[in-house]
Amino acid sequence: MLYWGKLNSTGNDPSHQDDEGSNEIFRLKGSKDVSITEGLATFIRDPDRRVTIVTSQRGNGKQTPYRRMTLDLKKERAAICSAGQKHVVIVTEAGAVWEWKHSTQSNIPRKISSLTNIAQVACGSYHTVVLTKDGQLFTWGQNSSGQLGLGKGEPSSLSPQPLKSLCGIPLAQISAGGDHSFALSLSGAVFGWGRNSAGQLGLGNTDDRHAPVCVKSLNLKKTVFISCGEDHTAVLTKGGLLFTFGSGRYGQLGHNSLRDELLPRVVAEFWGSKVFQIACGGHHTLALVESSNTIYSFGCGAQGQLGNGLRTNQCVPFPVELPPEYSPDQAIKKITAGGNISVLFISDDVKTGSNPSSCNTTAVLNDEMIDRWISPCNSKTWKKKQREIQKMFSSVSCINGSFCEKSGDQHYKTSKLYSGLDLSLARLAFEKLAKKDNVLPEIETVVEKALLPSLSPDAAGVEALRVYLILPELLRVLKKQGRGTQLTVALARAILQLKPESMEVLTSLWTKLPYYYYRTLVKMFHSVCAHRMSLRKTTCDWTEVLPLLKVLQKLYNVNSQRAASLTEGYFLIKELNDIFTLVGQRSLKDLFLIMRLAEEEEGLIHIDEQLGIFFNVLENTFLYTSYPFILDINSKRTAFRILQLHHGQTLVFDIQNTLHVNRQSVLADTLEYLKKGCHDFSLPLKVKFNLEDGLDYGGVRAGFFTLIGQEITKASRVIQVSEDSGLVWFSADSEYSQEEFFYFGVMCGLAFYNHCFMNIGFPVVLFKKLLDLRLTLRDLEELSPVEARSLKNLLTEDEDVVEELYLDFTIKGKELIPNGAEIPVTKANRQKYVDLYVDFVLNKSVENQFKKFKEGFSRGNPYDFWKMFKPEELRDLLYGTSKYDWEELQKGVIYKQCGPSDELVQHFWSVFFELDEEHKKKFLTFVYGTDRLPVGGISKLRLTITRCNYSDADDRFPSAQTCFGILHLPNYSSIHILQSKLTDAITLCEIFGQR
Repeated sequence: MLYWGKLNSTGNDPSHQDDEGSNEIFRLKGSKDVSITEGLATFIRDPDRRVTIVTSQRGNGKQTPYRRMTLDLKKERAAICSAGQKHVVIVTEAGAVWEWKHSTQSNIPRKISSLTNIAQVACGSYHTVVLTKDGQLFTWGQNSSGQLGLGKGEPSSLSPQPLKSLCGIPLAQISAGGDHSFALSLSGAVFGWGRNSAGQLGLGNTDDRHAPVCVKSLNLKKTVFISCGEDHTAVLTKGGLLFTFGSGRYGQLGHNSLRDELLPRVVAEFWGSKVFQIACGGHHTLALVESSNTIYSFGCGAQGQLGNGLRTNQCVPFPVELPPEYSPDQAIKKITAGGNISVLFISDDVKTGSNPSSCNTTAVLNDEMIDRWISPCNSKTWKKKQREIQKMFSSVSCINGSFCEKSGDQHYKTSKLYSGLDLSLARLAFEKLAKKDNVLPEIETVVEKALLPSLSPDAAGVEALRVYLILPELLRVLKKQGRGTQLTVALARAILQLKPESMEVLTSLWTKLPYYYYRTLVKMFHSVCAHRMSLRKTTCDWTEVLPLLKVLQKLYNVNSQRAASLTEGYFLIKELNDIFTLVGQRSLKDLFLIMRLAEEEEGLIHIDEQLGIFFNVLENTFLYTSYPFILDINSKRTAFRILQLHHGQTLVFDIQNTLHVNRQSVLADTLEYLKKGCHDFSLPLKVKFNLEDGLDYGGVRAGFFTLIGQEITKASRVIQVSEDSGLVWFSADSEYSQEEFFYFGVMCGLAFYNHCFMNIGFPVVLFKKLLDLRLTLRDLEELSPVEARSLKNLLTEDEDVVEELYLDFTIKGKELIPNGAEIPVTKANRQKYVDLYVDFVLNKSVENQFKKFKEGFSRGNPYDFWKMFKPEELRDLLYGTSKYDWEELQKGVIYKQCGPSDELVQHFWSVFFELDEEHKKKFLTFVYGTDRLPVGGISKLRLTITRCNYSDADDRFPSAQTCFGILHLPNYSSIHILQSKLTDAITLCEIFGQR
């Protein structure tokens, strides 16, 4: 061990009379470790690992200005030590902590029994920070500037206090200076707190911090080591760059100035050289360059601590002049500094010394540990393994530090968009642990009872959130063993407890999670949720289901933002959709009676299991629709009907709410009726065509909305047709009455609420606007492909081409931004131009028109249930579909008074399939009142063909009951007569009923 400098600050004494005493102290043989501050040095001696304390005795008039004593550690062997101004903290090989204070004048330190399993210790002037092997931080001592990190207003403490704000961060190193502290994560995140008067926290200002704050300017720098001086800090990266910040009044930052630096700044003198180790004294800094095995120093040199033979300050790094007894063949094992002294540990081994980042860090799960756990053992050994499992899986920090992506140093790129994990390692680890029957159950218990309850709702950073990505891989293996259900529910609850800031980061990580691991994440929550909602049961424990549904909702929202997204099927709960299918086959009257009976006779659900299941679905429909992603469109449609029934609270089928119109003036009559304000929109609409006898059980209403849609498309001034897409959009002409847009919306809402089709031809963007979803260029592309293609080209053109277009921030003479006509579109702002262009066309240009339409739609569709549907689903339910597979119509027919092999039926289908496309659609209108198809296509139509035996059949036309999809087919004598009568009926008959 070599040293230079002085233990005491004797700058005012020109004789420097304490040199001889210092030499005596630092020539102690066999020192394993040393920690120094001004006036206090602590040595750990080899081989007995005893601790020797040397303190200054300034002004005592004695011949020797130092006092030496050996501490009594009760036969425990010291492993590491750290010294403050008036105290020393020692950690023994057993992980115990002892503290000695100068004021005691005794060689018997106190044992801090509350601390065990310690990995590192760091002392500031009057405070201490320790790191346990399971990743916990404890601090105690003076808190005048927040150096304990416990929060503003917290007092100083004589006993260790947990630093909870960094809970879950897997830590690699801790460091402490005068009144400030630092912690370094395994993936290079730097956290600082305490005094910041000179910028020693590197945060860009001089405000003290009473709790740990991430030094964001050091993110992604691959930091591996931090050293703190009295009021400055040095940081070393894996690539050998040295950053310094804080006080520069002695030149200790190495930037060739005496200026303070508030942000980390690289020491330019080391460009081209790789710094291997660093150490900060009170006001000076040391750096070891690996290639030349040379130590550089800079900063305060008044006590000779720079080792250059001078006692002057130095603003840039210069090599230390090592004494003759040092041989260049010897390896520099370690450099350290403190107060006004610099120390060098050398080794006869010619190999390079140890890297400073190789100190004890948070324990992580590794292959050696796993192999030990799954190896055969007796009961005594198993108890020991259980303790190891308990320590590992009860520590959030340990789990978060495991499975890092270390190839290519990828884990140093940890950010909101990248977790720094190699989840394939986690998958392999848990699959390997599953080979031993009793290991995974033990892990499951520890995670559920200890790990999850310890999770903080306010995670300190990305590394603290890794546990939420790792545990689904454990759940995946547990599921194969039929386990993990309760653990999945507990994990869901832990996720939901996260504060918004932490939840936002986790959501971002989910967005970028590799496809297969994101799929596992979804499947774990989905499978348990589906199991809990098993429809074989008549009751459901919502306290367990709701957390799962809420997490699935978050994952579903993330899914749309992912480059590799999952299909909708991964979120649908099949069992629930199956039962909604059964419920949907019941009439609304049947469902109402089931609800009424269940309310009146509670025991009913126990007597009839199916009715009980039905009642459970009916009772919880609103809750299901709060999470619509678990339902397919048909289940949502059934749920919509049930919710209408719930809100009606009566058999609404018998209440008159009838609209009387003339077929020739259907649109004008409807507007006149709506303007009277007498219609109850919450009740089903019934339509009566004047001079027609048709009774409305659904078919007349369907025909009415078909006519309304046709009339609006032909004559209404509120819409215009896009020339290149054929779709319609709001007329941007502001001269039209806003009232027209309102009633247009009312009629569309009324059609939707009454489950009728009104094919107007709006693009999906209309329904996105109704649902308040963000619009993009893709939405404009559907409405106006040519316009959108021009904008796409603008985004991809070369810069020179963009400049030649002479575009500015206007559209059709209207400015998109203030002074838009004076601002040219360039490569730098073209994305902004496109965004504003899309926003103008789809939003601003029709803002008032759409506002009135939306008000009307909400009036005609009075409850918000419709918001459970996705935009595409709203479109399909309002417009219907037009993909005709005519063979499917024939497959689902029900025959009455006849059969599929009857000659009349054979003739009918021969005639039908010979019809052209337009006449086939007219047949649908004849039978159902509309040619639009429900979701699922033509196979969802119910067609019943009834043979009618008349003596004068050849003189009769076919007839239809549009409300029920029934075709009455007379028993024609020949196929030719059938063809003629059917064609005339579907072409010429437009009225309901006969007079």
